[in-house]
Amino acid sequence: MLQVLQKLNPFRTLPNPREVWAWGMYDLANQSFQLLINTLLFSIYMQKVVYVDAAGLPAPDAGKRAWGLLVTVSMLLVVIASPILGALADQRAWKRRMLLGTGLICLTLTGAMAFVGPGMYVFAVALYLPAAFCCGIGENFLGSFLPEISSPKTMGRVSAIGWTMSYIGAILLLGVCGASIYGLGLHEPSQWRWLFLFAALWFLIGIIPTAMYLKEKPRSQAIAQEGTILRSTFRRLNQSIREARQHRQFFRFLGVFFIYSLGTQTVIYFAGSIGDGLGFQIGQLVLMALIMAATAGVGAVGAGKYQDLVGHRRTVMFFLVAWVIGTLGLAMMQRFSANAMWFWPLAGIIGFALGGIGTSSRALVGVFTPKEKSAEFFGLWGMVYKGAILGPLAFSLVSTLLSPSTGLFMLSGMFVLGFFLMLRVDDRVHSQTDYA
Repeated sequence: MLQVLQKLNPFRTLPNPREVWAWGMYDLANQSFQLLINTLLFSIYMQKVVYVDAAGLPAPDAGKRAWGLLVTVSMLLVVIASPILGALADQRAWKRRMLLGTGLICLTLTGAMAFVGPGMYVFAVALYLPAAFCCGIGENFLGSFLPEISSPKTMGRVSAIGWTMSYIGAILLLGVCGASIYGLGLHEPSQWRWLFLFAALWFLIGIIPTAMYLKEKPRSQAIAQEGTILRSTFRRLNQSIREARQHRQFFRFLGVFFIYSLGTQTVIYFAGSIGDGLGFQIGQLVLMALIMAATAGVGAVGAGKYQDLVGHRRTVMFFLVAWVIGTLGLAMMQRFSANAMWFWPLAGIIGFALGGIGTSSRALVGVFTPKEKSAEFFGLWGMVYKGAILGPLAFSLVSTLLSPSTGLFMLSGMFVLGFFLMLRVDDRVHSQTDYA
C-alpha cells in the first residue's frame, strides 16, 4: 500500500518537491477569490443584494450591467500593468514580494466584502476593483516562477501540479458552499456574507507555505546596475520588443492563445449565467461548478502526465477539440431546446477542457520563456489572457441581440480557429535558441 501511495505522489521524482508544493499552494489558495468571488457568489450577490432601486428593492438588471463593467475594467487594468510590472519584477528581483504582496491585498479586500450591504455600490466597487487587479497580477507572478522551479522536460508536469492543486482547492471550497447551502439553509444571497470572510481566511492560510518555502533566484549584478527603476523597466520592455524576432514562436503562440482565450474567459464568467438561464437554482449551480472542477482536475492531471511526452502543441490542440465538442453541444442544446439533463455531461467535457487547456498553455509559455525574463514574459501572457475579456463582451452582445445559441456557436468557432492556428506554432524551438 505504501509503495502504491509513493507512486501516486506527483512530487516524488522532482529535485525540489517542497518548493513545487509551496508554489502549487498559491494556486490552491487563490481559488477562494477566483471561484467564490468571481464565478459563483459575489457576482450574484452584487446583482441581487447590492444593487437596489429607489424603493430599496433588488435591481438585478442594473447589478448585472455593473458586474460586467467591473470585470471589464479590472481586467483592462491588468492588461495595462502586466508587462510593466513584469519587467520591473525581473529587473529588481521582486517576483516573490509582488506575489505575496498582491495576495495579501487581495485577501484583505475579500474579507472586507462581508461588510457590503444593500445600496453600498461605491464600497463594493472600491473593494472589488483592486482585489481583482491584485489577483490577476498575482497569477502572472505565480506563473513566472515556473521556469525557475522546473526544466523544459518537466515543465508540463510541474505546471499541471499547480493547476491540479487549484482544482482540489475548488472542490473543497465547493464542498463548504454546498454544506452551507443545504446544511445551514443559506439559499438567499443576503445570507452569504460570512462566506466572503471564509474566502479571505482560506487565501491567507493557503499562501503561508508559499511565503515560507518558495524562493526567488537572486538577480545578476548587471541587472542590478541598470539605473533608475522606471528607466530600466521600460528599457527592458523596449529590448524585448526589438528582440521579438528572436522569440517569434512565443509571440506567435500568444496570438493563438488570445483567440481561444476569448472562449475560455467567456465560459469562466458566464457558466453560472448559462446554468441560471436553464432554470438552475443555487444548489444546482454549485453542483455544476463541482462537476466542472472535478473534471478540470482530471484534465490537468492528464496534461501533466502526457504533455512532456507527446508535445506541448499536440496537448493544447487535443484540449481545443474537447472545447469544440463541449461548446458546440451547448449550442445545439440551446438551439433545439434539448432536455436540460444534457447540460451535465457537457459541463464535464467543458471542465475537462478548461483544466487541460490552462495547464498546457502555461507550460508552453514556460518552454518559450528565458529564465532571466520570466516575470516579463508571463506578464505578457497575463496581458493577453486578461485582454480576452473582449470574448465575454462579444458573447453578451451576440446572445442578447441575436440568440443564446448563436453566442455559443460563436464560442465554438473561436476554438476551431485556435486549433488550426496552433498548427503554425513550433514547440520544438525554445525562445532561448530561436534566433534563426
